Order: sequence, then C-alpha cells, then structure tokens
Amino acid sequence: MGPIEVTELMTLSADALTCRRGGRLIFDQLSFSIASGRALLVTGRNGVGKSSLLRMIAGLLRIAGGRLSLSGGDPEQTIGEQSHYLGHLDALKPALSVAENLSFWTSYLGGAGDPHEALENVGLEALAHLPASYLSAGQRRRLSIARLIAVKRPLWLLDEPTAALDTDAQAMLLTLLQSHLAGGGMVVAATHLPLGLADAGQLRLDAA
Repeated sequence: MGPIEVTELMTLSADALTCRRGGRLIFDQLSFSIASGRALLVTGRNGVGKSSLLRMIAGLLRIAGGRLSLSGGDPEQTIGEQSHYLGHLDALKPALSVAENLSFWTSYLGGAGDPHEALENVGLEALAHLPASYLSAGQRRRLSIARLIAVKRPLWLLDEPTAALDTDAQAMLLTLLQSHLAGGGMVVAATHLPLGLADAGQLRLDAA
C-alpha cells in the first residue's frame, strides 16, 4: 500500500493553546508548528497533557484558549476530519472478525482502500477470519494501526503508538510512519519511547 500523497503544502499550527480538565489548568500558552512531511514527538511525564493535546487536535476535547489551524488542508473539513487519532484504547468490537472490524472503520471513515491489503501490511492477513477477541494486545494494536493505512488522511495523531508492540511490530510501524511522511503526511505522537524517526521535532510538556 503506497503512502498518502499530499499535493499541497500543509501546516498544522497551534497558537497559545490552553487546556483545562475538570476545572484544572493542564497547560497554557502552548505554541508549535509542523509542516507536511514532518513529525513532532510530544514528551513529558504522566499527567502533563500529552493525550489531552492530541485529543484537542482531533476535535475530541474543547480548546479552552488559543487557536489551532491547518493551512493547505480541506477548507470544508475540520482538522479532526483530516486526522487519524490512535488513542490508548483500541476501538474494536470483540465479536466481529479482524476483517469485519477493519471493514467497519474503513466504511465509517469513508475509505476506498482494500482492508485486506492493510491487514497484510500489518501482518494480520492470516488472522482476518478470527474474532477480534482472540487477538493479543499487540495484535489488537496492529489492527488499530491498519486503520491508519486503510483510510488515507494527512495527519496522524498517535498516543503511545508502540504500546504492546514487539520489536518486529515496532519496525513495521516505523516503516509505515516513514512512508506516510515521505508522501507529505504529518505525525504528532505522544510517546515516552523514541520512534526511530530521523529529524523529528520535539515538544516537551511540563506541569502547568
């Protein structure tokens, strides 16, 4: 499966973002910018707002202050609609097969690709007929990653993407990330571990 091809330079920008959860200030005056073909690694200790930042970009968390913008994107779509969000939990239905889970997400997200090709890319084609409940934690993570490549979107928002992945699966993920960036895609990843991406930008969050 080939990388996404972004024909126009895109830039995701954050200007003086503020995040509050349950009345508590998580972070304030946070600014950054990331362009097509680039990755930004968000680091910091637990509780400083790494996941909250990704959810804010995805449109799942209200912005308490500041502004997010995506220049060069589709003006008819929100930033979230042009993003893939991979959170801590793998959004799978245990009773559905591996292939059925991915087909559901492909249809729901408006993809036109072949789910079986995506499963092959993440090494799950041989398990396509099995209920998702049979999968190990690492296999469930790979199935979630398959969603990123089955439906092409320019911005990937990844929360601890290597969680539960063994060494081979981490290498597979790195290849997919490099392919996505080579096609002009963007990656914002919250992680405690290095992902192996050369020249990735760094954004460290500290306690408010």
